[in-house]
Amino acid sequence: MTALPGETPGTVGTDTPQDTVSPPDTGAEGSAHADAPEAPGATEPPGDAAGAVEPAAEVSGTEVSGTDVAAAEDRPAVVPDAETGRADGDGDGEGAPAEESAGSPEADAVTADGTAEAPAVPELSEAQAELAAQRELRERIEKRKAEKTAPIAAGTGLSGTAAELLAAVRAVESGEKSGTAFFDSPAPAPAARRPEPAATAAQPPRASVPAAAPTPQAASPEALDAVRAVLVAGGAPEALGRPAVGVLGEQAAELLRTDPWQLLAVPGVRPEQADGFARALLGDGCGPDDGRRTAALVGWLLERAALQGHTALDAGAVRAALAERAVGDPDAAVRNAVEEGVALVFQEGDDLEPDDAEAADGEGDEEGAADGAGLAEDADREPAQVLLGLDRYALAEESLADGLARLVNACEKAADWAEAAAAAPSPSAAELIRTTAAAGLVAHSGGEAARAEPAALIAAARGLGLRALGATHSEDGRRRLAVAVGDPDTAVTLAGLLSGAQGPGRDEDGALALDLLVVLDAPQLDVENAAVLVEALADGARLVLSGDPGVLGSAGAGRVFADVLAARACPQVVSRTPDPGPIGELVSGIGIGELHQVDAPGKEVVIVPVRDAGEAVHRTVQLVADSVPRAFSIPAEETQVITVGHGGAAGTRALNEALKQRLNPGPGRFGGFDPGDRVVHVPAPGRAVPGVVRSADAEGLRLDCGGVPVVVPQERVESSVRHGWALSAHQAAGMRWPAAVVVLPGDAAQALSRPWVYTAFGRGERHLSVVHGVDQALPHAVAHIPAQERTTRLRPLLEALPTPDAAS
Repeated sequence: MTALPGETPGTVGTDTPQDTVSPPDTGAEGSAHADAPEAPGATEPPGDAAGAVEPAAEVSGTEVSGTDVAAAEDRPAVVPDAETGRADGDGDGEGAPAEESAGSPEADAVTADGTAEAPAVPELSEAQAELAAQRELRERIEKRKAEKTAPIAAGTGLSGTAAELLAAVRAVESGEKSGTAFFDSPAPAPAARRPEPAATAAQPPRASVPAAAPTPQAASPEALDAVRAVLVAGGAPEALGRPAVGVLGEQAAELLRTDPWQLLAVPGVRPEQADGFARALLGDGCGPDDGRRTAALVGWLLERAALQGHTALDAGAVRAALAERAVGDPDAAVRNAVEEGVALVFQEGDDLEPDDAEAADGEGDEEGAADGAGLAEDADREPAQVLLGLDRYALAEESLADGLARLVNACEKAADWAEAAAAAPSPSAAELIRTTAAAGLVAHSGGEAARAEPAALIAAARGLGLRALGATHSEDGRRRLAVAVGDPDTAVTLAGLLSGAQGPGRDEDGALALDLLVVLDAPQLDVENAAVLVEALADGARLVLSGDPGVLGSAGAGRVFADVLAARACPQVVSRTPDPGPIGELVSGIGIGELHQVDAPGKEVVIVPVRDAGEAVHRTVQLVADSVPRAFSIPAEETQVITVGHGGAAGTRALNEALKQRLNPGPGRFGGFDPGDRVVHVPAPGRAVPGVVRSADAEGLRLDCGGVPVVVPQERVESSVRHGWALSAHQAAGMRWPAAVVVLPGDAAQALSRPWVYTAFGRGERHLSVVHGVDQALPHAVAHIPAQERTTRLRPLLEALPTPDAAS
C-alpha cells in the first residue's frame, strides 16, 4: 500500500502520539488528537513490516480457524496463564521508542536541517531518581547559602504579575521560599467569587472561563498573502499560511519574520523544521540557545505533552528534553520561558523550610557540618516536584477545583428523597439516589450495566419536580440514556449542552437551568470542558460524575474523573450491578487484570486466529460482510471494527479501504467518498461522530450523523472526515454496537494495554469477534500493562481546598 505523507509503511499508527516528553513512569492513554481521524503523521510504533506473527494463542470464547461463526464448535477456549504467558519486556507499558513522523503533509515540506530525531528522554530507575533527588537537594541548599546575602532580582523588563512570577520562580529555585507559598495557596473561597444565593438578592454576573478549545481565527486575504510571502522566503510551503494565521492571528507574518520559531505553534511542524525555517530567515543571527528558540521549544514540549493527557510536566524532564535538542543551558532556557510567559511553574509536595535547610547545611552544628549528619537526615525527605505547565490548563484546573468545591459547599443537603430511593429498581440505584440527595457532588462508577443507575436517578429527580438532565459523550450514548430514562428530553450530548444546541438553555444569570446534572462517560471529560461545564452550573445545583474507571481516558488533557476519585473530594458510589453475559464476564475480568475463560454457548465471543496482517484484513471483511450477519442477523452497518491504530497493514486505513471495496464500492466522487459510505466526523479534537455520507454539493459533504444532518465544508472534509467502518478504540469510546470485531494484528502487540483491551472488547452488545494475531501479548497486556498515569495538578488542588461537607 502506498504510504500517505508522514506515514511509515508496515507499522501501526497508535492512538497515542509518542513524540513528547513525559515524567518517568508516566504516560497517557490518549491524546488530544486521538479522535482526529487518521491524522497524517500519527506516531507509529515499530512493528513487523510484514505483519508476520506466531500462531495466535486461544483466548476466552469460541475459537474458529476461519470466519464462519455459525459453524463454529460450541466449546470453550483455553486461556493462556497470565504469568507464563507474559511477553518479553519489562512490562512497564512503554515499549520500544516510537518511530516518529513529521506531522502533516504541509509540515513535511518545511525545509529542515537534518532529519534525525533526538532520542527519547531515558527513564530513570528508582535508585537513579533517588540519587538525582539528593543531588538536587544539595544544589538547592548550596544556592540558598550563596544567595543569602543578596536580594533576588526580579528582572528589568517585567512588572506587575510577571515580575511577581519571576521572583517566585527564583525564590523556589534558590530554596529561600517554598513553592506552595506562591503557587499552591488555596483558591479563593467560593463565596468570594460567587456569593451564596439569597432570597432577596439576585445572583451576580457569572465569571467567565476560556472556551474549551480556541476557535481558529478567520484569515483575511491580506494576512494570508503576507504570511505566505514570509513562508516562501523561509523555504516553507505556502499551504501553511492558513493554519499559521489561524493560530497566530492577523499579525502572523510580522511574528514569523521577527521570531521564526513561532512556526512551532502550527500543528504538525517539528523543531528541526522550524530551525531550518529560522536559519533561512535569520542566517547567522540565530543559534541553538537563542531565547526565541528555547521559549518556543518549551511551549512545544508542553503542547505535545497535552496531547498525551498531561496538564503539566516535571521541570527536570523538560530540561532533559531541551538538552537533547542541543540547548546548551536548559536551566536558563526554562527560566527564560517562564519570564516570557510561555510556561508557568508550580511546586508540588513538601520542601525544606529555611530552618530545616540550615539544619541540613549543618549551620550552627559543627559536628553535623563535619560529618554531614544533618544532610543525611534531611535527604530522606521527599524533595518537592517542580512542574511546568501552560496557562490554559493551569487556569482550567484551578477554576475546576474552585467550582467543584463550590458545588459541594453550596448545595442544600436536607432534601428528602427517601420515597424515590425506596422505589429504585436496584440497591445500587437506591444508594445513588440517597447519596445525591445529601451531596452537591457525587462520583459514581460502574460498567455498562451500571448506566441504568444514573438513569433511575434522573427519573427519580424529575419525579420530584427537579430539573434533571443527563449528558453523555456521544450521540449513541444519548440515545441509550434516553431509552433507559424513558424520556428523550432527559438526555443530551455534552458537546450539545455546552454549545447550547441541546438542553434547557441558560437562566438570567448565564447558568444552566438545571437542579441536577448527571454526566455519563465521565472518564472522557477533559479538564477544559469540565471547567466550562462546572462554571455553567448554578449554586445549589447537584453534579454526578458517572463512568467506568477502566476505560481509556479523555482525548484532551487531564484526568478529571480519576483525580476526583483519588482526591476523595466527594461521596463515591460504586455500582454492584455486574455486566451480564459472556461479554460482560470477559470484560469484567479484564478490568481486574485477568483474561478469564468464559463459556459462550451462543457464540457471543469468537476468536479468529490469524498468522499475519493480510490474513487479519481478509478475515475481518468476511466477518463483517458474511459471518456475523448470517449467524446473528446483525447487518454490516451495525457491526463496528476496532483496531489499534490508523497506520500499518491492518490499521484503520487498510481496513476501511478493504471494507469499502466489499460493502460500498465506488469511485469516491465526493472527495474520496460515495453516498452510503460509513464515515467518522471529527468536528473538534476529542470528538468522533459516526455518520453516513448522503450527498455533496457546493456547500460541502452532507452527512447523516445519528439522524442529525451535518454539512462539512469542502475545505474541512480532508482534515475532519474519514471512512468509519473501522475505528480506533479511542474513537469508539462511549459508544456501543450490536456487534464488534476487534482486530489485533501482530505489529500491534507493543501498543496494547489493559485499558485499550477493556475499552475495545466492551464495545459489542451481543457479539464480539477477536481477530487475534498477537499471541501472548494479549494476556500480558491485560495482566501487566495497566493505565498509565497522567501528570496533572487537579488532585492536589482538590485536596487543598476546604470541603468540610465532602465525604472522606
